[in-house]
Amino acid sequence: MYKINCLNPIADVGLKNFSDQYQITADINEAEGVLVRSASMHEMELPDGLLAVARAGAGVNNIPLDKCAEKGVVVFNTPGANANGVKELVLAGMLLAARDVVGGIEWVKASADNADIAKAAEKEKKNFAGTEIMGKKLGVIGLGAIGVKVANAAVSLGMEVYGNDPYLSVNAAWSLSRSVKHVLNVDDIYAECDYITIHVPLLDSTKGMINAVSIAKMKEGVVLLNFARDLLVNEKDVLEALATGKIARYVSDFPNAITAGQKGCIVIPHLGASTEESEDNCAVMAVEEIMDYLENGNIRNSVNYPACDMGVCTKAGRVAVFHRNIANMITQFTAEFGRAGINISDMTNKSRGDVAYTMLDVESKPTAEIIQALEKIDGVFRVRIVV
Repeated sequence: MYKINCLNPIADVGLKNFSDQYQITADINEAEGVLVRSASMHEMELPDGLLAVARAGAGVNNIPLDKCAEKGVVVFNTPGANANGVKELVLAGMLLAARDVVGGIEWVKASADNADIAKAAEKEKKNFAGTEIMGKKLGVIGLGAIGVKVANAAVSLGMEVYGNDPYLSVNAAWSLSRSVKHVLNVDDIYAECDYITIHVPLLDSTKGMINAVSIAKMKEGVVLLNFARDLLVNEKDVLEALATGKIARYVSDFPNAITAGQKGCIVIPHLGASTEESEDNCAVMAVEEIMDYLENGNIRNSVNYPACDMGVCTKAGRVAVFHRNIANMITQFTAEFGRAGINISDMTNKSRGDVAYTMLDVESKPTAEIIQALEKIDGVFRVRIVV
């Protein structure tokens, strides 16, 4: 019986996929798996029995990835599960910035007591009319699951779309409309585009990437959209650019004291991935990932360990070893199995940065002695009997 702890409410449509081998527990100290959304785990003491953490969403800034890796705890996320919900809100953000719908609605509210509101509206509407987005140039920085959907949808709306992503994956490339112009230098997007939307992860290299320097390279009156992470943008620099007219509108899904209520800012209360469908999709994917890992040792969509899939074990046993990505590890593992007289029928080894993951299918049940011998090898974080 595997015990699962939910640090945040997780959609029932996902939890119902757990088989009778699983039990939801309120006590994280007895859990082999954790499901989480936004709860911070950085200050938590990770229990020794914890094997996996699945984030029902894409961002994992609330999870101590290195700490988990060194304890042999696999951290999963659910890329793409909420992409459509975010895409739709990005499109809404562009439309709200192009046509001053928000200002118009506020005017109507303020004029509710005016008996001649219809006549007054005909005079006032020019103040909120705005422009169309068809024919405008959109720059999409980051062509992951969300960025590709935004780019393709914008093409369908008649926009001229530029995309920039130095790490464009094969799957993303296949999914991307051929009408999207893939530019290698992000400065080309700054110089050419009327609208710019960012969809990159928050890393040391991307933190504050939108700042006074990058804004200076943008077109006069650009519309900037941020539905990725608040810290990607230096918002004090954005406010200065709004004051001069360099930026016409700043649309953000991350409310804070800097931008809330500021002229030119359309700030949304973090609704991007909060649709019912997105939460359901994330929950289903997170549960599937954690079940496949706990039952078979397979890793899919991990952010701190390499992808690894050996299907369902058909031999007597399967052993998983978490270790440093250094030379001579595999030789030491196989030597210990040889000394124990246990034949290895299949094996795979994958690495990611400083860590690696090895799975071995064996023709006789692994013993406590072989597990202890593997654990004593320098550089091994954890050894787990999967089946």
